[in-house]
Amino acid sequence: MSTTEPVNVRLLDREYTVGCTPEQRDGLLAAAKLLDTKMREIRGGNKMAAVDRIAVLAALNIAHEFLQVRAEPHRERDIAHSLGMLNRRIDDLLDAPPG
Repeated sequence: MSTTEPVNVRLLDREYTVGCTPEQRDGLLAAAKLLDTKMREIRGGNKMAAVDRIAVLAALNIAHEFLQVRAEPHRERDIAHSLGMLNRRIDDLLDAPPG
């Protein structure tokens, strides 16, 4: 069983410490990066916007996107297929002799 460890993430130039297992660390950091990007898009040039309002709007946008993807199971399959094709192409390029 993995133990939790503190991980620092930055959202809109504010640092937060979150506990997670080592296996969850990369996912947490990716989620924090996504959330930070969404929050910055919503804030735009308005540096005075309330952080809690920005966070709620970003969470609603991400939840909406998630529900759209979940409602379209064939889309997930198409994405997985495309990723598989890209992985095969990358493997082929890496296996090709230099020259």
